[in-house]
Amino acid sequence: MTDKGKAISVLSVNTFSFVVCFSCWVLYGVLMAFLVDNGLFHFDAGQIGWLLGVPILTGSVTRLPAGVLTDRYGGRIVFAVIMLLSAVAMYCVSFCNSFEHFLLAGLGFGLSGASFAVGIAYTSLWFPREKQGTALGIFGAGNAGASLTSMGAPHLLNYCTNNLQNLEGWRTVPKIYAVLLVVTTVIFWFLTFPKKVDKKGLSIAMQLAPLKQPRVWRFGLYYFFVFGGFVALSQWLISYYLNVYTMSLATAGLMAAIFSLPSGVIRAIGGWLSDKYGARSIMYWVLGSCLFASFALCVPRMDIETPGQGVMCTKKGTVTRVTSTEIAVGEKVYPIKKKEEGNMLTILNENKDLIIWPTSVFWQEPIVKEGDQVAKKQVLARGITHIFFQANVWIFTAFVLILGIMTGIGKAAVYRHIPDYFPNDVGVVGGIVGVIGGLGGFVGPIIFGYMLQVTGIWTTCWMSFALLSLACLIWMHATINKMMRKQAPHLVDHIETAISAGH
Repeated sequence: MTDKGKAISVLSVNTFSFVVCFSCWVLYGVLMAFLVDNGLFHFDAGQIGWLLGVPILTGSVTRLPAGVLTDRYGGRIVFAVIMLLSAVAMYCVSFCNSFEHFLLAGLGFGLSGASFAVGIAYTSLWFPREKQGTALGIFGAGNAGASLTSMGAPHLLNYCTNNLQNLEGWRTVPKIYAVLLVVTTVIFWFLTFPKKVDKKGLSIAMQLAPLKQPRVWRFGLYYFFVFGGFVALSQWLISYYLNVYTMSLATAGLMAAIFSLPSGVIRAIGGWLSDKYGARSIMYWVLGSCLFASFALCVPRMDIETPGQGVMCTKKGTVTRVTSTEIAVGEKVYPIKKKEEGNMLTILNENKDLIIWPTSVFWQEPIVKEGDQVAKKQVLARGITHIFFQANVWIFTAFVLILGIMTGIGKAAVYRHIPDYFPNDVGVVGGIVGVIGGLGGFVGPIIFGYMLQVTGIWTTCWMSFALLSLACLIWMHATINKMMRKQAPHLVDHIETAISAGH
């Protein structure tokens, strides 16, 4: 087989294997929702956050050592070992009977998330620099495995439980995932080829030397947002749809896939865009779009009444008349706004799904009666404002889709930088960037869970996302401009071009 043929085979099988690994990595997002929703286990929001986050933690912190091992021994053997170890831990999930058991099993199969650092380093070796953005983007499209679990796992759970007639049948699902990992390992081994960076004579300390450079951590912070946020939301959205929009688990999984599937698939396009227009320019668009979409998602569903402007008496006297439209005090008549039962309130009650933007109605209700003696500045009628916002599920999902697309492009843009700056250390640098990004996926569900417990507001997750995107945007803009004005002012708008040209 030619080198080109080997490269295509490695890229294809790597991507497929990563799809499977990522599908396993996020299984708890669906499984925990199923177990809690059906009363098999009674985990609170905080515990669920930990269970969703722990596999992400393992997959994150092991990316660095996985990247180091890949640079030293090659991606073929390291990838295969990771999948086999993950299969063993995944099989153990079927025997879990407590929070602690699920926690330990999650720590084990979370190792599947480290496959990303391995695949990035292994794939990059087979392609020239000018094509690495596209190749790594295609590999990164394996993130779509999250959507496959979101869409497929609910149906698989229904099948294994005989449409909820035998709830203990859920234990078959992790066994199926374990077998899938083993089969994938076999396919991977026979369709890939050994290749590694020549690192003879280099100590571990020398391999880790690139981590001293600040730009490594800068890339990591970008990835904390675009990848960590993606992983956190791909799991959290299932519970969000279940509770906020009262959907079934299968429907919630499908809606969550609208976020995760495009984010994974479009990563390949993100790699191509980064090759063509520069990763820095793409990141500006990514962060700006995410800020807009997450800000729009911050407004919660609401149906509330709040005090409005009342009617105040301008001089003391006796109330002589009280109707639905006016109050008379002596000879002075005070008009009041009538509650129109057949008008706006009817529209609110009967056509909620048609309301796109927050809508309010206002009326005033008398609090005095005929014959009452009233003083100057006494309130005659209290004002009431009724605010309604449906947060239409399709409009909500449209903004979620924007987030999914932009985080997918952003993931590719971040990793496009690494082969340019660190061509011989992709495993190590990609590993630490992956660690930081994965930590975002770990802490995200935990933060979301505790914020929900404290506030009782589901949209706090979008508030967190908006603040993080704003912080990243400001930090990136300030840092890059400061760096370029100080070191190479003539290259402020051409940093990627300069790097690619070897400057």
